[in-house]
Amino acid sequence: MFEEQRLDPSRHNRKAFRCGVEALDRFWAQQAGQNRRRGFGETFVLVEASDPDKILGYYTLAPAQVERVALQPDDAASLPLYPVPCCRMGRLALDLSCRGQGLGSLLLALAVERCLEVRQSIGGYALLVDAKDEVAVQFYAHHGFRRFQDSPRSLYLPLGPQSDRGVDSASR
Repeated sequence: MFEEQRLDPSRHNRKAFRCGVEALDRFWAQQAGQNRRRGFGETFVLVEASDPDKILGYYTLAPAQVERVALQPDDAASLPLYPVPCCRMGRLALDLSCRGQGLGSLLLALAVERCLEVRQSIGGYALLVDAKDEVAVQFYAHHGFRRFQDSPRSLYLPLGPQSDRGVDSASR
């Protein structure tokens, strides 16, 4: 059984985690705890209940905003003229030992679920991501994310009622 937890640097073994992407491994080892302390965002980890110190994967969330002109025209039409509040997933990574098990989709579903909770308490239009490469773009597109008009590696998933075709957290 898997559990999602907030990163606890005193408990979670960050040294053993490797995803194979240098920037994501470096962030994990050097910045995740610092970003949390400084209020830049939160990092959430996926662990097995039987071994909660071993990190299987992680994702980070932070507040963000987007100009409506960057979104697809159908989405932008009903939005206000001022910057639209959103959540940004800054990082999503899986340990190399966990590839091909569907845990990336699970992490993404957990992030969407957390954003939906935030939306209920303070609002938020979409979950934003900046994909590292075309493989990541395809992963997010497969889960219902849409490309920004002006940045092909930046994508968003509307969180409102119209987002029913996005990530299905019930599939966990």
